[in-house]
Amino acid sequence: MRSTHWRLDQRVRVSGGDVATGVFGDGPPVVLVHGTPAWSYLWRDVVPLLAERFAVHVWDLLGFGDSRPDPGIAPSIARQARTLAELVEHWGLDSPSLVGHDIGGGTVIRAHLVERVPARHLALLDAAVIGPWNTPFTEHMQRHEQAYRTMPQHVFADIIAPRIRTAAHRMSDASAAAYLAPWAGEDGQQRWIDQVAAIGFEDTREAVADLHWITAPTLVLWGEHDEWLAPEVGDRLAAAIPGARRATVAGAGHFIAEDDPQGTAAELIRFFDGDR
Repeated sequence: MRSTHWRLDQRVRVSGGDVATGVFGDGPPVVLVHGTPAWSYLWRDVVPLLAERFAVHVWDLLGFGDSRPDPGIAPSIARQARTLAELVEHWGLDSPSLVGHDIGGGTVIRAHLVERVPARHLALLDAAVIGPWNTPFTEHMQRHEQAYRTMPQHVFADIIAPRIRTAAHRMSDASAAAYLAPWAGEDGQQRWIDQVAAIGFEDTREAVADLHWITAPTLVLWGEHDEWLAPEVGDRLAAAIPGARRATVAGAGHFIAEDDPQGTAAELIRFFDGDR
């Protein structure tokens, strides 16, 4: 039975707001960074598998899940990368393995190359790094921001609910409800638009220019049926990073850890163990 209950019970104050965090297991440190429009719930079934061998650090991006940015703080990738750097310092981690999904991939790469966060390994899962990577849906929201901010809540909910389901090749009703919960109501609607308005390739451009300098062992892992970022994007990313390993999780969509948490965890463990 897949777990549907998930919550992070720790809070860390960072320069941009308050971040929900959790640490599970013991061993070499691993930091999991989710993307949009997910939250740390994405990792709920991966964490127990990794925690058997690693100290797994999980957090909700600012503006996602239970993390709240301060007033006037845009939840951009640049801000998330700065936050990741602050969390790594808060946790006292010397050189953790950094795992990023979707814009979490862009966050990890920027944290490593721009914020100078040391990494023992880099794992990029269906990652928004090499642009342009915004989907047509996101671009439409950015062009018509005020229309989405002011539309009736039930109309907005009717738009994003089916959109969430396309992120996975298979998604249960319970999982879809959990992904949608942080975006419910007027506050959730505005938070969704806040993060959409703040996300852009500009925040990954500087890091992309330096991908060839990466020396940490790197895994580029993609879902076979990703409808948001095609597997060819993963091929380009792997080719841009010296020595990167390219792997695929069969039968998975963009939310790779939702579709196949066991397969995702197995690929990560194989990668971490092989490069020790």
